[in-house]
Amino acid sequence: MSVLDPRATPAAPAAPPDGTPPAPRRGRTGLFRALLANRKALFGAAVLVVFALLAALAPVIAPGDPSKINSTGASEPSAAHPFGTTAKGQDVLALTLWGARSSLLVGFSVGLAATALAVLVGMAAAYFGRITDDLLSLITNVFLLVPGVPLLVILAAFMPPGTTTVILVLVITGWAGSARVLRAQAKSIRGKDFVAAAVVSGERPLRIMFREILPNMASVVMTTLLGCVIFGIGAQAGLEFLGLGDASVVSWGTNLYWAGNDGALMTGAWWVFVPSGLCIALVAFALAMANYAVDEITNPRLRARRTKAPAVTEARAVTEVRAAATEAPAAATVAPAVTEVRAAATEAPAVNRKES
Repeated sequence: MSVLDPRATPAAPAAPPDGTPPAPRRGRTGLFRALLANRKALFGAAVLVVFALLAALAPVIAPGDPSKINSTGASEPSAAHPFGTTAKGQDVLALTLWGARSSLLVGFSVGLAATALAVLVGMAAAYFGRITDDLLSLITNVFLLVPGVPLLVILAAFMPPGTTTVILVLVITGWAGSARVLRAQAKSIRGKDFVAAAVVSGERPLRIMFREILPNMASVVMTTLLGCVIFGIGAQAGLEFLGLGDASVVSWGTNLYWAGNDGALMTGAWWVFVPSGLCIALVAFALAMANYAVDEITNPRLRARRTKAPAVTEARAVTEVRAAATEAPAAATVAPAVTEVRAAATEAPAVNRKES
């Protein structure tokens, strides 16, 4: 078979001269394997799994209507009510568990929808270029220039209240920044040789975008997704705390809204607003840790920092061992010489006495 025959099977990479087998290539699942071995990613995933289980088991742990008003009034945490009760007699633990269902649903829905929209816009602008790129970049810049908070307030105030409205408003205001980042990444991959080869071979644009370009953007897409989820949870809580959400839906944001309306801050009833605020902070922290883990695995500079310290320590240890090995023969040679000098110094006074 000729060497130039395209049907020829490529030869396996040759082993290095020292006999060490070549390092295996990292496949598409390499990122997920690295995440499973990263402590930050495991911590973030564990916290998210705990909150997801608590949200799923809310009807079992706290059955009944969590927003039901009782005549008990506000009370501090006790055995009957571990998180205490609100001024309306509502159990804070039940409100917190049931609020996790709505907050996590909105957060992850916003994250998935905003990321999907940003991926489509970014890859389309980067792949097609020219007029398509100019038009999509113009739309993206318009959404970036419009202040986010006023736009959120206006859209939430004039649209019918509900969870769907909150998700739609947050997706509209949260995709532009991610689309700009993904466009830049996709544009750099668009100029690679394997993409040009796919275009020349007659592959369809959608297949090239989703089979050739998108897999090479997995780390950026995952980072974008985590950031959008954090944005969704925090923005929903902010809107509902301002009274722009559906006050009848139990969520962490509405819990904070009713805590402010009932005067929990004024009366010092910390147990009413601390659980919901702490849950928002913990989920955001877990997502941030997972986000940092992805960046740590995919960023060469952060990988170099992680491997630099052990390498420096090992190099110092090797240097010290070599220095000790070098000084040992010298010390063995100097010791007899020192002994001879001391013996000569001891014999000198005796010789002088005999001569006198």
